[in-house]
Amino acid sequence: MSKRDYYEILEIERSATDTEIKKAYRKMAIKFHPDKNPDDKTAEDKFKEAAEAYEVLSDQNKRARYDRYGHAGLGGASGGGGFSGGGMSMDDIFSQFGDVFGGAFGGGFGGQRGQRRRVNKGANLRVKVRLNLREIANGAEKKIKVSKYVSCKQCDGTGAENASSYATCSTCNGNGQISQITNTFLGQMQTTSTCPSCGGEGRMITKKCTHCQGNGVVKDEEIISLNIPAGVAEGMQLSVNGKGNAGARGGIAGDLIVLIEEEKHPELERDGNNLIHNLFISFPQAALGDQVEVPTIEGKARLKISPGTQSGKVLRLKGKGLPSVNSYGNGDLLVNINVWTPKSLSKEETAILEGFSNAENFQPNPSASEKSYFDRMKDFFN
Repeated sequence: MSKRDYYEILEIERSATDTEIKKAYRKMAIKFHPDKNPDDKTAEDKFKEAAEAYEVLSDQNKRARYDRYGHAGLGGASGGGGFSGGGMSMDDIFSQFGDVFGGAFGGGFGGQRGQRRRVNKGANLRVKVRLNLREIANGAEKKIKVSKYVSCKQCDGTGAENASSYATCSTCNGNGQISQITNTFLGQMQTTSTCPSCGGEGRMITKKCTHCQGNGVVKDEEIISLNIPAGVAEGMQLSVNGKGNAGARGGIAGDLIVLIEEEKHPELERDGNNLIHNLFISFPQAALGDQVEVPTIEGKARLKISPGTQSGKVLRLKGKGLPSVNSYGNGDLLVNINVWTPKSLSKEETAILEGFSNAENFQPNPSASEKSYFDRMKDFFN
């Protein structure tokens, strides 16, 4: 996957409309098209890079994830069951985005590419993966069993019994497309459409595979390894390229869309990359100070309670939160102090407290320098 900014690749603003995105991609694709730049590896790479950018930005869901999480929202690693939004071959590009070019390069992609047969693409699959905070903090490898359509092994996904079980489509003469000329008040106009007889494949199966009945795919189960990057969040969707349903008759496999779910932690609450813990301390601890333990993702951490600590005070443990999915560092652990007031007292305890009821140091007397809880929280996050 390209690590360059997709908006930069297409030379557009982040507020670009769908029409502007399509126009920018068409401009880039024509500029770096292989037919205009034969045997130019740099131009081919830029052509693929532009197609990758367009694939993401032209899809509202993918664009929203990219705008929010960057490349990591589409996946951090490529290959080996990792997440990837790129890696498209030239065939993928021509089959998916041919309509963007309209009549450029002679009514298609020029030369022999105008005769490219239709490539079937398998449907995407969606799965949910549940992670705890430790897995989110460190990244995780998950193995999941997915029921899906896979390529038929008996016919290698062709749908035909053998290599000789084909005949050229008589409707389109093997082109996969048919052209029709119509007379309009503007003159004659030629339109091209997918051949209805062969579905754009250019050939017909004369003898179908008995195992898949000519579909080229069968239902099966596959164990897929997912390398989930650290810092993912509830609701984030990651895409595993080519791990969805296999395409019919040797087509392109769809993608596996992974929806992230978070398990609730019994003591820690997530707020972005920060973690929040509500700590209850006794009145003596608040008045005299103490050393306490607070939970972290990896275990426990020691925290000092200063004498005179008030309820509502927020203590920060730097870097004890979650990592950013874009590798911008870790959040913090925020500890909210709550002074616990006893709900029932013995006679002895009541007598002791009544003895302090009129003592000067036990009278609420916040100094002018002390701010309200909300003012302190504003300063804390600013």
